[in-house]
Amino acid sequence: MDLSIVIVSFNTKKLLDDCLSSVERSLKDTNVSYEVIVVDNVSIDGTREMLKKKYPQVQTVLNSENVGFGRANNQGTRKAKGEYVFYLNSDTIVLNKAIAKLLSFARQHPKHFVGPKLLNLDRSPQSSCGPFFSLPVVFAALFLRGDRIGLTRWSPTRTRKVSWVSGAALMGPRKQLLDNLLFDEKIFMYMEEIDLLYRARKRGFRTLFYPKSVIIHLGSGSSTNKKKGPVLNIYRGLIYFYKKHHPSWKVRILLFLLKAKAAIAWSIGVVSGNSYLKETYAEAFWIA
Repeated sequence: MDLSIVIVSFNTKKLLDDCLSSVERSLKDTNVSYEVIVVDNVSIDGTREMLKKKYPQVQTVLNSENVGFGRANNQGTRKAKGEYVFYLNSDTIVLNKAIAKLLSFARQHPKHFVGPKLLNLDRSPQSSCGPFFSLPVVFAALFLRGDRIGLTRWSPTRTRKVSWVSGAALMGPRKQLLDNLLFDEKIFMYMEEIDLLYRARKRGFRTLFYPKSVIIHLGSGSSTNKKKGPVLNIYRGLIYFYKKHHPSWKVRILLFLLKAKAAIAWSIGVVSGNSYLKETYAEAFWIA
């Protein structure tokens, strides 16, 4: 089999339905042999019933608890039979022949992980690749709006070697993934793909961004707390990543930067009466 598509689901019934339909459309009339594996983290919105009724051909792993994004993807990978594994978020819509194009590109670059160009719903580019989070990159992201001005996250128009691509749509060879390159299951959500690709680089693999394959990514579809969740999980993910991969002096600097950012954002929230900033960054401060 050419490809195993692994999708993690958590209360995203409508999004998952749209995603699976787009996958079928994308791979129709191609010569790609594939399977779809949905790993469901205890959805209670009718997702499981929808899968059984509308997509009986889709393989499912039905968890009895929410095991998180990384562990669920690992479950799907272990079940996969394809030469390549394509991790795809449930809040995505595959355009045209994007999957076949990405698979063909991946086969031309066997020592690489690859990711497509992601778009927002309005078809504007979504920054979905960038450099690893060194301390200068973290500083730029926290204090210089680096994501917004293209310092720390990009959406290139040409094929480009990058440090990481978004885990919303990430393809890699199954054999290598199963050779101690699965997601770190201690990371519940956010930073999983960066940790995986960081470890892959140490093993001689690189990452490529391929803009000729295009997928819409809505964003935060499975987040349990769509307001505070992304900020808090990024804080947790960065701290875990640094403690795992960097010396203690770098960890101390990271914690200082995170606390400083939280204190500044909380202060702005107090002055402006913004309850989101106050609540989110008060909690973030104590995480750091």
